[in-house]
Amino acid sequence: MSIKEFSGKYRFLSNFWPAEVMWGKEKYPTVEHAYQAQKSLDFEEREKIRKASTPGQAKRLGKEVAFRKDWGSVRKGIMELLLKRKFSIPDLREKLLQTEDEELIEGNNWGDTFWGVCGGEGKNYLGKLLMGVRALLKSGRLRNEN
Repeated sequence: MSIKEFSGKYRFLSNFWPAEVMWGKEKYPTVEHAYQAQKSLDFEEREKIRKASTPGQAKRLGKEVAFRKDWGSVRKGIMELLLKRKFSIPDLREKLLQTEDEELIEGNNWGDTFWGVCGGEGKNYLGKLLMGVRALLKSGRLRNEN
């Protein structure tokens, strides 16, 4: 069986879910804020994103920054680290573990076929990373990452 989108009782799987994560010495209100900020190496651009009032605003701001040159090669690793930090929060860890062995699919209607699946097409890297974090949690190999 599959969880085909991160809404309703599975909304907590979304990067927009309120879950404070650290990156360096800075605390971000959501994984989305932290992820979008890492697109830039400019402190002021990162701060603007960190202070965005919503994850949606952080996402929009992340499209406007001067992208770091290595972004294509580091973005999945950054996302994985942020997810490990998010799901080291006890209540979120438990919720992720309660998905048991379900396939996690970040189904969307906004055309994201890199992190998710839209119209039956997509790489679903977010879903795959979440399943990897869940496997680490089950095995006891993931400790507090925040």
